[in-house]
Amino acid sequence: MRKNPLINEQYYHVLNRSIAKYQIFNNTEDYSRIIELIDLYRFAEFPCKYSKFLSFCPTHRRAIIDNLTKKSDQLVDIIAYCIMPTHIHLILKQLKDNGITKYMSKILDSYSRYFNIHHDRKGPLWESHFNSILVGSDEQMLHLTRYIHLNAVSAGLVKKPQQWHFSSYNEYLGKTRHRLCRFDEIMDIDPEKYRKFVLDRISYQKELSRIKHLLLENYAG
Repeated sequence: MRKNPLINEQYYHVLNRSIAKYQIFNNTEDYSRIIELIDLYRFAEFPCKYSKFLSFCPTHRRAIIDNLTKKSDQLVDIIAYCIMPTHIHLILKQLKDNGITKYMSKILDSYSRYFNIHHDRKGPLWESHFNSILVGSDEQMLHLTRYIHLNAVSAGLVKKPQQWHFSSYNEYLGKTRHRLCRFDEIMDIDPEKYRKFVLDRISYQKELSRIKHLLLENYAG
């Protein structure tokens, strides 16, 4: 049980890292898989394991998702995300008791099974139980999305955030067909203004990296 239970209708920055900074996302297939897990396991009554879901034909898979969407019975809302080679960042709104804990457990366990099978390894993949911090204000939320969306730039993986296809940044710019994140109810995002808001911070990559390390040191579950 968590020392400080997470509260329904509150927003949290959720972070988890691999053991010893082991690179656990190595190709587009890996990134696509974790993003789809993030999408599907938000539903409180997802009816099967992801491996079983993949065995269904596309029409059956679409019918399952459409049915779950109509029920609107979710553990969490996803506000923003970024998948990095060794860790994941999420901003989540908890909708049900223990919703974030259940949600993260499903995601992390499912990806661990996939990764271990494909790499012929055993044992835990993640450093520890996920870490979380309450997002206390709308202003903090906005700046946190920028921090998350600049992670790949700060790490030197790309020069511009729109080049990193494993975050929600392009969704904030209205450049994706599938909407995974629900940020409209808490932030009035004008795509062009948001783009400028994020890009204006690129010159501070080193500062962001320093802040990142400070944040990680101060995280407590």
